[in-house]
Amino acid sequence: MIYMKQKLTILFLMMLSMAQAQQSPLLKVSSNGRFFQTTDGKPFFWLGDTGWLLFVKCNREEAIQYLDTRKAQGFNMVQVMVLHDVNNKNAYGDHALKNANVATPDVTPGKDFNDAAAYDYWDHVEFIIDAAAKRGIYIGLVTVWGSNVKNKKVNTDNAGAYAKFLAERFGSKTNIVWINGGDIPGDEGMAVWKQIGNTLRQYDKKHLITFHPRGRYSSSDWFHQEPWLDFNMFQSGHKDYAQDTSSREIHHYGEDNWKFVHADYGFRPVRPTIDGEPSYENIPHGLHDSLQPRWTAADLRRYGYWSVFAGAAGFTYGENAIMQFYTVSEGAGSFGVNQNWKETIHAPGAGQMQYISKLLLSKPYWERIPDQSLAVNSGDRYDRLAATRGKKYAFIYTYTGRTMQVQMGKIAGTKVKASWYDPRTGTSTVAGTFSNTGVKTFDPPGEEQAGNDWVLVLESI
Repeated sequence: MIYMKQKLTILFLMMLSMAQAQQSPLLKVSSNGRFFQTTDGKPFFWLGDTGWLLFVKCNREEAIQYLDTRKAQGFNMVQVMVLHDVNNKNAYGDHALKNANVATPDVTPGKDFNDAAAYDYWDHVEFIIDAAAKRGIYIGLVTVWGSNVKNKKVNTDNAGAYAKFLAERFGSKTNIVWINGGDIPGDEGMAVWKQIGNTLRQYDKKHLITFHPRGRYSSSDWFHQEPWLDFNMFQSGHKDYAQDTSSREIHHYGEDNWKFVHADYGFRPVRPTIDGEPSYENIPHGLHDSLQPRWTAADLRRYGYWSVFAGAAGFTYGENAIMQFYTVSEGAGSFGVNQNWKETIHAPGAGQMQYISKLLLSKPYWERIPDQSLAVNSGDRYDRLAATRGKKYAFIYTYTGRTMQVQMGKIAGTKVKASWYDPRTGTSTVAGTFSNTGVKTFDPPGEEQAGNDWVLVLESI
C-alpha cells in the first residue's frame, strides 16, 4: 500500500508538471551586447546553478524537489550535462544512446510514464525541461562532456548527427540555452566543437549558444569570432592563489575571476560574459585533496560580486554534493564529497546568491557599467574593492569590510544617500547623506576580516 501511494504521488507530480508546463520567453542578448533579456524586453540576470548530473541521477520526484528548492532560492538557470558519458543511463535504467554512439540516440515511441518501454532517456530530459519551464527556470544544456571528445568517443563523423538530433528534439523549448563544450580547452577536439556549434545554429536559430571551457580558460580564447557563439563563458576554476601554477592554463589569475570579465569586456564584437563555474561551496581548494580547506559561502559571494561588478551578465553558483547529486549510500563520491545533496541544497551560499540579482535589478539595469575609478584605494586580491554604477547609483563591494575611499561626483546629484547592503541577508542599513564631491571615506560595519563583505550603495538625491 505504501509503495502504491508513492507511485500515485509520483504520477500526480508528473501529470501536474506536464499539464501546467508553460512557455518561458526566449532569451536574447540585449541591444548593447552586455546583458541578457527576454524577448518581451525584460532584463534577465543569469543566476545559475551547476546541476550537472540532474538528468542522470534524479528521478522525476527528485528533479521536481530540486527545481522547487532552487526556484525558492531565486535561481533562474540550471546548467546540466545532456551526456556526461556516452554510456549514460538515467535513474530508471534508460540508456541515452544505442551502442554508445551519439549518432544513434536510443529513442522509443511514445512518452507514457506508466510504460517503461515507452518512457526513454530523452523523454526524461524533456520532462525535466518542461518542469523547469513551469517554474520559470531555464536549462543550460551542455551537449556532451569534453572527456568524450578527448577520448575520441565523439568525433566529426557523428557529432553533426547528434547536434541535429538535439536541435530538432528540443528546439521548440523556449527555456533552453545551448552550452557547447564541457570542461575542456577548445583546441582539444576543436573540429568537433565547431561542428556541434555550427550544426546547432543551422537547425536552431532561436536559442543562445556558448562554450563551457576547462578551468582558467574562457570561450573567448578560441571561439569569440565564431558565428554560432552568442556569449562568452569562462570557468574561473577551483584553485586558490597559491595553487594557480599549472603550465596547461593560460590565465594565471588565481582567484581574481573579475580578470576574465575585464579581458572579455574588451573584445569585439561585444558579447556578454559570465563565470559559468567558479569554486564550488564545500569543495576542497584545488578539488583533489580532501584535506585542503573547503570553499565557503563567503567565497562564492566574493566570486559573484567581483565578476558581476566587473561587467558580467550573471553568475553561476555551484555546490559539491549538488553538482554530482551525491548520496552517502553510493559510497565514495568525487572531490571529497561527504554530504547528501538533499541536505546541501540548503547550503548557506545557495540561499544568498539571490541577493546579487535583487540588488542589481532594483536599479535601472541597462545603463550599468563597471567603474573602478570610484574606488580610490582599489586594492588587490582579497582587499580588492569592486565598483560599478549607473547614472544615479553606484555599488562598491568589499570582501573584507575594509575602509573605502570613494571618489564622489561619478553619479548625478549634489548629494547622495549612502547605505550598507548585506550580501548575506539582502538587508540595507542607512549610513547617511553626503555631498557628492571630493573623496569620502566609508567604514563598513564589523571588524575587517575575510568574509565580512558589504556593498556600499550610493544613490542620487
